[in-house]
Amino acid sequence: MLKDKIVFITGASSGIGEACAKVMAREGAKLILCARRIDKINALSKELKKEFGTASFCFALDVRNQPDVAKAVESLPAEWRAIDILINNAGLSRGLAKLHEADLNDWEEMIDTNVKGLLYVSRAILPGMVKRKSGHVVNIGSVAGHQLYPGGNVYCATKHAVDAITQGMQIDLVDTPIRVSTVDPGMVDTEFSTVRFHGDEEKAKTVYTGLTPLAGEDIAETVLFCVTRPPHVNIHQVHIMPKAQAAATISHRKR
Repeated sequence: MLKDKIVFITGASSGIGEACAKVMAREGAKLILCARRIDKINALSKELKKEFGTASFCFALDVRNQPDVAKAVESLPAEWRAIDILINNAGLSRGLAKLHEADLNDWEEMIDTNVKGLLYVSRAILPGMVKRKSGHVVNIGSVAGHQLYPGGNVYCATKHAVDAITQGMQIDLVDTPIRVSTVDPGMVDTEFSTVRFHGDEEKAKTVYTGLTPLAGEDIAETVLFCVTRPPHVNIHQVHIMPKAQAAATISHRKR
């Protein structure tokens, strides 16, 4: 169903983005892969070429930089411009401090990546989809877009914004064939916690102690489900959690 479809994935260097690239490649898609770490993107591209024969177009991109986003999309070779699926995956969390004790640089990075970056990429790609009367946007949200937890103040605010932006897209595009979905996970074992704790691997491991979290592949398979429904079906939102997690702050851990 995705044979030769062009899929644009942000934050494709690891975690959910990398898993989405692998699942889409398995289904025969052609991939536009971008992230800040071009070495990891290039390695992934080679891996997918070897395993699936996947054609990929790769480049380094920091979604926080609007001129760079616009230039990257405008500069795509002609054969890569008709993007069928956009997966807005780039995102991160920094810290778990109380609001009055937080590092403002952490705030800026989360807001610029999770909110403005998603907007910049969507604004660059959506006009082409509307013009071609074909396309699907999948935003990777979070349980944090629906619930709050201690220390999550600004991160949760950014994911609430993703939820609002997704609903806004669905409203603005309702008179077009363009579909918009959001996949909102609970705990997923990726680099997320390592990034949140500024590289503290030991602290990051404690997040998943005593339970089995989701894997990036679980989210990628859910994204695949969203983008392979019949044209008249739009999956607006998927909440997906580990069995041992009932809410953002409620989980069962084996002792």
